[in-house]
Amino acid sequence: MTSGPRVASATALLLALASLPTSAVAAPADPSALSATSATGRVEGRLPSGATYMMDMPDGWNGTVLLFSHGYTTAGAPNPAQDAPDETTKALLLKQGYALAGSSYATTGWAVTDAVPDQLATLTAFTDRFGEARRTIAWGRSYGGLVTTAIAERHADRIDGSLSLCGLVQGGVANWNNTLDPAFALKTLLAPDSDIPLTGLPDQTAATRAADALTAEVDAAQSTAAGRARIALAAALHNIPVWNQPTQTRPAATDWDAQQANQYEAVKGLLKIAAFNRRQEAESRAGGNMSWNTGVDYAKLLGRSSVRKEVDQLYRKAGLSLRDDLATLDRAPRISADPAAVAWMSGTSSFTGELTTPQLSVHTTGDALVPVQTESALRRAVTAAGSAPLLRQAYTDNAGHCTFSPAEQLAALHTLEARLTTGRWQGTDPRTLNSRARAADPTTPARYVAYRPTPYLRPYDLAHPADGGSHDSH
Repeated sequence: MTSGPRVASATALLLALASLPTSAVAAPADPSALSATSATGRVEGRLPSGATYMMDMPDGWNGTVLLFSHGYTTAGAPNPAQDAPDETTKALLLKQGYALAGSSYATTGWAVTDAVPDQLATLTAFTDRFGEARRTIAWGRSYGGLVTTAIAERHADRIDGSLSLCGLVQGGVANWNNTLDPAFALKTLLAPDSDIPLTGLPDQTAATRAADALTAEVDAAQSTAAGRARIALAAALHNIPVWNQPTQTRPAATDWDAQQANQYEAVKGLLKIAAFNRRQEAESRAGGNMSWNTGVDYAKLLGRSSVRKEVDQLYRKAGLSLRDDLATLDRAPRISADPAAVAWMSGTSSFTGELTTPQLSVHTTGDALVPVQTESALRRAVTAAGSAPLLRQAYTDNAGHCTFSPAEQLAALHTLEARLTTGRWQGTDPRTLNSRARAADPTTPARYVAYRPTPYLRPYDLAHPADGGSHDSH
């Protein structure tokens, strides 16, 4: 196999990482746009970029400020500043004396080039108002986990440690490659004669039209055994778990039909949320298509999937040849990336794995939108960069994206703090994490478990960007 794209040289990559705007980082907030209730309590303001920020200061500050990066906000949706993942967790943190801060980001969508400087400018505004914190921790959920990891790699001098929750820690190029694969399989196997575009979407209207068309094909296929097997194959290429929403019944290990039924709902969610509309927004920022499947061996990817056995069983039950369908995927015309778009996505949203401060990354095991295997991609990059001693990962046994309890989130924070205080990782085992969770909030679940995710199927990072496929512009 040939390697994936290498953007210029290692030096150019590092320069790209450093190319995010600095004026917004250094600029203080506009004093005329700032309002506050008192020296403690809520403070709100506006940054020179136009982003808003909010800060919550407890009555008895413990000296630690938590810089929270929120998740993806759909283009055009309300975009308020956030400084905590939810109100219950916020109340617990304030009660324990933590100061909280976070911005809205100046734009919505795949906004990393705004989010990182806006978060750092918010930290500057916090320091200007309240003084230097004894300890600064960056944390974030979902897309905010990507923002947090970008801060940890590129601006480690501003923080003491970082906490990613259900984060896109596989980075941008890997994310969009892995999102392309299930859509490609569905179109090829369920609608081979259709003209549904998977990339190069000109606007949101076209994206919605394409999502609706492919979703209709999936709905029709779900009524037959062959269609269900093919939907399961597409789900496997994204490592969609068989239990992926808390409202679902957790299926038995060999209940292949129940497993597929759960995946079917997640596949439709992926088409609705990420595969078209969010892709179109990201392509508009990148200046073209930033993902590819040229050179990808789908039989090999399936062989590494966490749900490959389910796919085998459903194909057998349907009397369908899995070998033939994989051959069909191999023969289908592939999608090439725009090198300039890959370079933009790589330079702004992929990771070197080079940590200089401790990071704890936590994931639910049943996440369909940002699969738990993203943690394998993060581990791969950090290990290649020689930073493995600074990273720890933990897992909660629950379905859904970012479905952490307040107790679990506080336990993760306290575990990172212990590392910062002692200089050593300790208590990262499930028993200790659950004990910390129950102590922090006995009213919500503590579900940490021992877990090791299977490989991420389309890894791409700046330590070694090869992902088993090749990318060209022809």
